[in-house]
Formats: sequence, C-alpha cells, structure tokens
Amino acid sequence: MASFIGFQALPFFTSNSKNKCGSRVQVRSLSGADSTVLSSDSVVVNGTSIGGERGRGGTSIDQANGQLRTKVEEKRRVEDDALETLKPLWEDGYGTETIKDYFDIAKDIVKPDGGPPRWFSPIACGCPLKDSPVLLFLPGMDGTGLGLVLHHTALGKAFEVWCLHIPVHDRTPFEGLVKLVEETVRFEHASSPHKPIYLVGDNFGGCLALAVASRNPAIDLVLILSNPATSFGRSQLQPLFLLLEAMPDGLHGAVPYLSSIMATFMTLGDLVKMAAVNIESMLPPEQRFERLSGLLPYLSDFVDIIPMDSLLWKLKLLKSAAAYANSRLHSVKAEVLVLSSGKDKILPSRDEAERLKNSLQDCVVRYFKDSGHTLLLEDGIGLMTIIKGTFKYRCARRLNITSDFLPPSMTELKYFSDQITGLFRIATDPILFSTLEDGKITKGLVGVPSEGPVLLVGYHMFMGLELPSLAEGFLREKNIMIRGLAHPLLFTRMFESSSSEFSMIDWVKVFGAVPVTGSNFFKLLSTKSHVLLYPGGSREALHYKGEEYKLFWPDQQEFVRMAARFGATIVPFGAVGEDDVGEMLLDYNDLIKIPVINDLIREAMSQNTLKVRDETKGEVANPNLFFPLMVPKIPGRFYYLFGKPIKTKGREDILKDKQVANQLYLQIKAEVERNMAFLIEKREEDPYRSIVDRTLYKAMHGPIEVPAFET
Repeated sequence: MASFIGFQALPFFTSNSKNKCGSRVQVRSLSGADSTVLSSDSVVVNGTSIGGERGRGGTSIDQANGQLRTKVEEKRRVEDDALETLKPLWEDGYGTETIKDYFDIAKDIVKPDGGPPRWFSPIACGCPLKDSPVLLFLPGMDGTGLGLVLHHTALGKAFEVWCLHIPVHDRTPFEGLVKLVEETVRFEHASSPHKPIYLVGDNFGGCLALAVASRNPAIDLVLILSNPATSFGRSQLQPLFLLLEAMPDGLHGAVPYLSSIMATFMTLGDLVKMAAVNIESMLPPEQRFERLSGLLPYLSDFVDIIPMDSLLWKLKLLKSAAAYANSRLHSVKAEVLVLSSGKDKILPSRDEAERLKNSLQDCVVRYFKDSGHTLLLEDGIGLMTIIKGTFKYRCARRLNITSDFLPPSMTELKYFSDQITGLFRIATDPILFSTLEDGKITKGLVGVPSEGPVLLVGYHMFMGLELPSLAEGFLREKNIMIRGLAHPLLFTRMFESSSSEFSMIDWVKVFGAVPVTGSNFFKLLSTKSHVLLYPGGSREALHYKGEEYKLFWPDQQEFVRMAARFGATIVPFGAVGEDDVGEMLLDYNDLIKIPVINDLIREAMSQNTLKVRDETKGEVANPNLFFPLMVPKIPGRFYYLFGKPIKTKGREDILKDKQVANQLYLQIKAEVERNMAFLIEKREEDPYRSIVDRTLYKAMHGPIEVPAFET
C-alpha cells in the first residue's frame, strides 16, 4: 500500500521569487510504507526545508511547523473557506500565466530529490467553491504535472485540483503508476462517495486515466483526455523509439542536444501558438514576433526536463501504457471527453478520437482543427470553458442545472464577443430599450428588475439571431445571467461526431441555456433566476417566408401559472431586425419539393422524437425542423424593447382561476406584439439604421455608441 504524506508551501512564502516552484505549490507525496517520503532538501522555501514522514493516522498534510492535520480536517478547512457561488464575469486568470511560467516552474521542479511520484496542488488554484469535486491531472511525457498551468486559476474555482509529478529520474513502471493513481481515486471516493472524480490526462496521462477507469467501473469518473497517446503504435514516435533503442549508449553523451530536440518534438507542439497566450492578435506582426522570440531561450531548458537517459525510458513507458489502455477499453464505464487536435504532428489524434468514440461506451469528442499536440498549453478556448460547454461539470452523480451552473467569466464573454459573434454584433449594432413603471420608454435595461425571479417572454427571431446580443447586453449592463430555456434537441448527441468542434451550441450552454422542461423551469424560478422563454419556440425560429414578426404561441397558458407560483415578475419583450440582415429564399415548403433535400429533411425529422409540449396540438407542438436558404442583405440594425414589468406576486387568483390566467396570457402576448410594432415603426426614424451610416458616424466621432431614434 502506498501512503500519503504531504507538505504545504504556505502563503507567506510566496514573496520569495527565487524559488517559484516552492512558492506556487502544496504537495502530497506517495511512497512505500516504510520509507521517508521526501529527502530533507526536497523542497526549500526561503531557505527552510519543508517535508514530512508518514504519520500513523493515514493521510496528513504538513504545515511546515511540525503540526500535522489529517486530510479530512484539511477538507473541512477548505470547505469552511469556500465560496457558495461565482458571480457573473468572474476573473478566471486566463492569460496571466503563459508558457514561460511553465518553463520557470519546471526548471525548479525537475531538480533531482530522490523522491517518488507525488501530488501537488498549485497555489494559483486557490480555494474552490463549496462541495467542489476533485480533479486529478495526469501529465504527459514531460512528467512535470504543469500541463494545466494556463488553467490553474479557472479550474481552481470549480475543482479541488491535484497534479501528478513524476520525477525525471523516476523509473516506476506503468502498472505502478496505475496503482498509485488508483489508490488516490479510491481514497477520494471513500471520502466523498457521491461526488464524481475528474481525471484529466494529457497524451501519456490519457492512457493512465483510461487504465484506472477500466479497473474501477463502479466509481463515478469523468475522463478528459487531451490527444491521448493510445495511438502510439501509429504515431511519429514509433520510429523515434526504434532509433533510440538501436543507438549505442556512448552516442547519447556525444550528442547532448539531441535530447533537447527530441524532447521538444515529443512534448511541445506548435511553439508559436503556445507562446501566443496573452499576446493580442491585433498587434503588428513585428511586435508579435518580438514577443514570440522571447520564448527561444527557454527551449534549452528541455535538456534538463527530459535528459537523454530518461527519453528512452519514457518511450518504453509510453509503449506499455498504450498497450495496457487499449487492451481494456471495453471495461471503461466512465464519461469520457476527448479533445483532439487537427495539427498534432506527433500523434494521429483526429483518427484516434474517432476510434475512441466508437470503442468507448460514453464518449464525446471536441475537435480543435488549428491546435497542435500540446493543446492544453496553447492559446485558445480554456479547459474550464470546454468542460462547461459540453455539460461535463457536476458536483454529484447527476447534473443539476441550477447548483452546477457556473456563470461565464470575463474572459469567456470577451472571447465570445470578439471571436464568435464579433462581426455580427458590429454589423447589427444592437440597441436595447426598456419600459419604466410609469410607462416611459428609456434606453438601456433600467426598466427590467434586477431582483429575481424574472421571466422574460418574447418573440424568437429567425434562427435565434437575437440571442447573443440579448445575453451580452444583460451581462454588460446589469451583470445578470439570463438562463434560456432551449429546445432539447440542442442537448442531445444527434449531431455529434469525432470532428465536432466547439460550436455555437456549446457556447449556448456556457451562457446558461438548459433544455425546456417543466422541471427545469421550476428549478430556475425557485432559485430566483432571470429566465428567458419563447412560447413560440422553434416554430418561430424556423418560420416560413412572409412570417416575420408573427407569433406562434400555443393555446395553453403554459408559463403564466408557473410564474405566479413563484411570484415572478414577467417582462414581455419584442425584437426586430431579422429582415434587415437577410431575406429568405427557400423555406420548408420549397425545400421539401427538392428530391435529395426532401430525403434529408425527412430523415432528420424521423430521428427527432423529442416532444417539448405533450399536451399541445398542431404545428406549434410538432414544428418542421429545417435549415432554410437565406440571402444576406446590407445589414441594418437590431432593436429590443422590454415592456412594462407585470408582477404576479400575491396574485393567487392566477393560480385558482384558469380564466384569469388566460387573460394575463393574452395580455402578455398582445404586449409582445405591441413592442414589435413600436420598434418597426420607430426604426424608420433612426438615421443610423444602415451600417453605412453607422460606419460614417463612427469615423467622424470615434468608437462610441451610435444613437438611434428618440423615444
């Protein structure tokens, strides 16, 4: 049995910049039952050695003052200090750490200390939310355990993060590493049996995660595999392995930098993309090159991270890991999320993702076509964002759409606004209006209540074009997260494949959307959320030619009585502008007449067995799902108007009398129609409705908000 011994770098040590490793991590070590865990000089902080020997009472954490706490006591302390929730636009730290930090810490952490593999928790991870699950990071071939350095702050909010460090001269066989991780997993499961345990494996670590999962099918595990090395037999590493095996030992010392070159090839993918973290893409090429060139001096450090005498051992370890994991794929019962790169020059990651998706029982793939081998160290979407967007974050056996939801961070909003919807937002230049209690219409969202529960009910533009600007507007102006009720089809795997990229559907989940069901509606209102509901649903979003701004609401007052039950404030709203960005050329009635497309539509509809409304009849209950052909126009402008809030608190008559509920339902519907009619009329008075006029205005006045019509 391995024992857990630990020691911790306390916060007051962080001022010492000479030893970044010691100041940034707290460490748990694993060793044999009768051995000292770490040598006395294993970690030195401010000249003080901190270490510990195995206590008699199980897992312990050394506070560097001679006092030991049990792991359970440490968990209680963390839970006492933990936050309950995160506020929208929280700081996730992405961009504050770069690949240079990886090299800086790695230089210290690879220094030989004679110790065994050990777990450490980066100080940057901080204190997680209350009742957060454990995340164990299993490293790639470098073995440092620093592969999540870009993501420490973000992951540390949602997980209790521990990273496995395998010393460079350690020769623990693969089966020994499997047992080491397995014992940690079983310990955590015994400590919190109702929580999932996350295993994040980077290439070699992916094999390790799969091996542990195959041996523990009864434990609730979530595996996140970044370019897993299960494809070693078909990789570029295979000939390298044969070359090193055939190379005489004497030649290793004669070519000292061969190790650095090979190690860099093995562990680092696109160096330019890795170095681009926190470098603005809008900078001139010469400035970007100047900043990127600052990474070159760090490459020589790789001769220390993976020296030649360790390189052959690591390749042998990788070969045995791939064989072990592949032989046990059929036994893996865990949830698996595979992250594959399109420009991985070391492993055939895209093909391997498809193989794993077909071989594993519960596997989802996200494909990053522009990323290289070291996906987790490159500039791009953060790992926490990917976990949220694939609905993989949960704190219990089943996902809870309220308690498990983490609002978008400022980085996520910025990325979404700049990289995903930026051009469309610039083209449509949305402007929002709201109605005060006295009926006055004013610019902005001041008329929408800040305290929930609030139910926003409105018209669904074609293909949901109004959604990004709506969600962003509430976040930026009121710091409020809108929780949208969306069609359940968006949350199925109907459109999943091994080449599925992180798409708009994933971003919709990041920004709070959940399947539209009665239970989800109940949960959101019960937590006083701001809920977004479209009674017309997909029938409005996929309307036919000539049906712009026409409501397709069911006869039943589905949402009114539920809102009244929680005393929610209902805010009817209208949105217009879809006819200013495109014109529908072919709708469902046209497409169904085209032979080949006809078959595709019918096949898609036959696979869609989900029903949103069980009691509703007609086309609203069973809309035809299709993708019409649109012809773009020179963009106009999007306008939103939120009507006067309707309070239901204390209105017991709504619950008792269906006729009263129906009257309120019709009132809300009429208010939505009036809001749209108002906007359609008033936009004719907007001198900057056209993108041409708005562009000229900004050229003359600078990048400021362009005015609209007078209210």
